[in-house]
Amino acid sequence: MNVAFTFKNFDPSDHLKEYANTRFTKLEKFVSNPDNTEMQVNLSVDRFRHMSEVVLFADNMHISAFEESEDMYSTIDLVLDKLEAQMRRMREKMRSHRRKEASPARMDVISFSSDTEDSGPPRIVESDQFEPKPMTVEEAAMQLETLDYEFLVFRNADSEGINVLYRRKNGDFGLIDPGY
Repeated sequence: MNVAFTFKNFDPSDHLKEYANTRFTKLEKFVSNPDNTEMQVNLSVDRFRHMSEVVLFADNMHISAFEESEDMYSTIDLVLDKLEAQMRRMREKMRSHRRKEASPARMDVISFSSDTEDSGPPRIVESDQFEPKPMTVEEAAMQLETLDYEFLVFRNADSEGINVLYRRKNGDFGLIDPGY
């Protein structure tokens, strides 16, 4: 990670330069390719206000943060906290997008034999595979009303999860939502 410092209205001590450099290099863990990452750190003093502005350029992100306080060391810590929070949010956002791009769920339908004469375990007589279609719970209920099935497996368009809508004995519908 290439960190460039600019100091305005004060002469920094070697300890401040070393402190800032070690603190900002901790952000490398959030970046996939630290060699292509540029960071511009502007530190300035205006009377009693110590200000820090940081701009980070990485492969697919551009992040900036600004903080001010009465002490330059605390200003550096505050702006670092802001940058870490922004980078965590971006990393989580990228992870959630990758999860959504994963292959669609495939369901296996298995039918069991209904022979009551045989007292052994049920045996599989038919198997099928399908990809559940995204729809709302209301759309699934309307579709189950028109079909002659006892249940309908679908991808909930609101929660992106796999749900099961089934017909109850009294004619109403029940919903199974695993919640993950």
